[in-house]
Amino acid sequence: MWLNEAQHYLGDREAGERIAAALHGLLTTPERGPVLVLGTLWPEYAARYTAMSFPGGEDPYSRVRELLSGRTLTVPDAFDAQALAAAAALARDGDRLLADALTRAGTDGRVTQDLAGAPELLNRYQRATPAARAVLEAAMDARRLGVGLHLPQAFLTDAAADYLTDTDYDQLTEDWAEQAFAELAEQVHGKQAPLRNTRPRPRRRPPTPSPPADIPSQATTGPMFRLADYLEQHGRTARRPLCPPASFWHAALTHLTHPDDLNNLVMAAQTRHRLQWAHHLRHRAADHGNTYALVYLAVMRQEAGDREGAEHLARQAADHGDTYALSRVAVIRREAGDREGAEHIYRQAADHGNTYALSRVAVMREEAGDREGAEHIYRQAADHGNTYALSCLAGVRERAGDREGAEHFARQAADHGNTDPLAYLAELREGAGDREGAEHIYRQAADHGNTYALSRVAVMREGAGDREGAEHIYRQAADHGDINALARLARVREEAGDREGAEHFARQAADHGDTGALSRLAGARERAGDREGAEHLARQAADHGSTGPLVYLAELREGAGDREGAEHLYRQTADHGDTDALARLAELRERAGDREGAEHLYRQTADLGMYNTRGTPLVQPFAARWPNGLDPGGTPTRPWQCSTCHST
Repeated sequence: MWLNEAQHYLGDREAGERIAAALHGLLTTPERGPVLVLGTLWPEYAARYTAMSFPGGEDPYSRVRELLSGRTLTVPDAFDAQALAAAAALARDGDRLLADALTRAGTDGRVTQDLAGAPELLNRYQRATPAARAVLEAAMDARRLGVGLHLPQAFLTDAAADYLTDTDYDQLTEDWAEQAFAELAEQVHGKQAPLRNTRPRPRRRPPTPSPPADIPSQATTGPMFRLADYLEQHGRTARRPLCPPASFWHAALTHLTHPDDLNNLVMAAQTRHRLQWAHHLRHRAADHGNTYALVYLAVMRQEAGDREGAEHLARQAADHGDTYALSRVAVIRREAGDREGAEHIYRQAADHGNTYALSRVAVMREEAGDREGAEHIYRQAADHGNTYALSCLAGVRERAGDREGAEHFARQAADHGNTDPLAYLAELREGAGDREGAEHIYRQAADHGNTYALSRVAVMREGAGDREGAEHIYRQAADHGDINALARLARVREEAGDREGAEHFARQAADHGDTGALSRLAGARERAGDREGAEHLARQAADHGSTGPLVYLAELREGAGDREGAEHLYRQTADHGDTDALARLAELRERAGDREGAEHLYRQTADLGMYNTRGTPLVQPFAARWPNGLDPGGTPTRPWQCSTCHST
């Protein structure tokens, strides 16, 4: 099975998690093999999907993360000598396209990019007329900020205006747009064009509340265009530090109609502190049925005291398939002490198919002392396929002293592919001091494929002083794909004085996407006075896509009063793409009295978008500095009225 550009499958808001779960089931069910699923995924999407969630936060890619764990390979930018020799052999055997590419790319090894027409595409972009270049840059910005593959011509035409200098804008002819699109449609090597006209196929299926993200809304009219993949990738790198100009945001507000495109731009504006544009785009997204925008506005109405308006918006979101909106309003009701109102809204969410909401009703019943009623509702949720409810039932039975019943429900959940209840039961028994019973349940969970459970057995062995037995089980868990076990092995080896073994396991963990072990080792080396060794390990982690260890070292040096050393490390971190490091660097400059330098760095951070390399939104450091936000050009926005929150 070939998944070209796998982000279009795994990142889909509606179906991504279901696709990941189905693929995981296909790959882990022996009787369905042999089967190969091969896909391509850009590094930024891989980093976003594999990033661990934070406690209390959303975890939209949990099944995708599970699918990708230990199954990713990095494709190098260039062919090495061995691969070039193999390519040359294929060319000699008659692959004329490859032979042609090798005449241009044989020295630098960038054969794949050449096959995609990369050099000529880049040349066409760099030598384009000002109008054509402006259209291309608007398309690049649209794609890197989350607009779908198919870009309306009307949007690109209006967006291009502020990408032009005053002189170039004054020299535009009446038919400038027609000439620009014709210029960009001319093909290069590989039969690609910088920007080609595209005709999305209509979906022949029953209508759904929210169309897939890669298909334009039915309301979209007029010609549609698609940016060449290589130019899209180039734009994501070359234009990353730039915030699009005002004409881009205005064109998006005027012409774009797909709810997901609009909401992605809301987030892009919000993280760049362009608050006024985020506000208006959010309302347009809500008007077109984007459930995230509707949920946000519902919460804002609720917090402003407008319960009726909040529920109206939440129901709109539910009608578009997102029952989380109703659950969110229920949480607010519950926090305000309105338990009856909260239960009423949870039940509405359950009526819309949200079985998690039923579980929340059961939790409220249990907290009120109605254990029998809680168990009845948990059973209802379980009957509707909610394995979390089975976990809760196992906990209720365990706390009631019915160990047999608890195991029954936990095994039921495991039979449905969720081993968390078994691990939860084991934790309860471990906490109660029943080490033997805990290990028994953990091993049941491991038999159902939960490698974390094996690691817990190892932790218990370690706690009992059986270091050798613990290491043996950690190795078993690692062999079964548990990355955390590799990190624990690194710690065990470090504590045993085996620095080389510790680094070996830490690098193995990093190769599988977990750089935490490298971070911990770097911290240990720093505290031991081995700064060079610490930086070496932190840079290894950064090379694997995680700047956390560099930030950690910078914090240690800042705390020790070494401001120069901290700034050096923050700059290294920023060079690896972590905007959080730029914000911290700005804070350092500000505390040192360099207001001008701090202001420059803060603006850089805002233009980049306030995300770190794990794809996690940063806490906004700009609210006090620019309370009304920034205009696209970077100047502070004047006070404006927020219609949602009824305040300026």
